[in-house]
Amino acid sequence: MIIDATNLILGRLGSFAAKRALLGEKIDIINCEKAVITGRKAWAFAEFRRRNKQGTFKGPFLYKKPDRFVKRAIRGMLPYKREAGKNAFKSIKCYMGIPETLGSQKAETIDGANISKMSNTKYTYIGDICRKLGAKI
Repeated sequence: MIIDATNLILGRLGSFAAKRALLGEKIDIINCEKAVITGRKAWAFAEFRRRNKQGTFKGPFLYKKPDRFVKRAIRGMLPYKREAGKNAFKSIKCYMGIPETLGSQKAETIDGANISKMSNTKYTYIGDICRKLGAKI
């Protein structure tokens, strides 16, 4: 299954992908930099900057590239320390943009996770957050 993350809320996208992966499906998520996090921009930038500077050597470490950022968020929704969770996590692939291998295939979207159907108008793109953290996209 190929999911286009454009204008999809990260949490809802992640829970959908995690459930499908636990059922044994192979999940490919494209356009990860266009997924969104709801809330004020100032809060989002401050929160992820704070999380990134917690421990320089001990972690937890935040990824700065949008594809890894999204995959790490999905990992939190899986029982990744157990065998089923490890296999599910391996079956999820995240990409920035659309790779050539998946370009000809039809991508699906999740209707319940689209930001346009939400009453909340405050959101931030993952790509913008990653740029603020120091990613060179």
